[in-house]
Amino acid sequence: MSAAAAAAAAGVPPGVHSVWVINKSGGLVYQKNYADVPGIDTNETLRLASIWHSLHAISAQLSPVEGCTGIELLETEHFDLRCIQTATGTKFFVTASPRTIGLDQLLRTVYDLYGDYVMKNPFYELEMPIRCELFDQNLAYAVRALNNAFGY
Repeated sequence: MSAAAAAAAAGVPPGVHSVWVINKSGGLVYQKNYADVPGIDTNETLRLASIWHSLHAISAQLSPVEGCTGIELLETEHFDLRCIQTATGTKFFVTASPRTIGLDQLLRTVYDLYGDYVMKNPFYELEMPIRCELFDQNLAYAVRALNNAFGY
């Protein structure tokens, strides 16, 4: 049985589950669920973001490969986690059902939306939680477009 079939049999919804943004200090600045997955309370969400930030940094230091920037993909039986880190240290990651196609492109789109709607917002303060309606709307549209394009 494939990983995607095993996940579907376990009741894991297809497609993108959530999008997270972690600042360079390891603080969670944005998290949004896009699938019917079990909820996590606020404190646990903050803790998980901090843990991911730490694991990402440790993996970059322990890697035997020169120039490694950290974990880019974590695959499990029930979900995949795909991550990118910007030159400024901000991390964007998405969780999705196993073998979801198009996550790299989605992360590039999230980064572009972040630049367009968050960083260009004169009311946004760096390293603070993202509260920008246009970012939310366009991100939801991008996730829906990916899920629809691949039939999720």
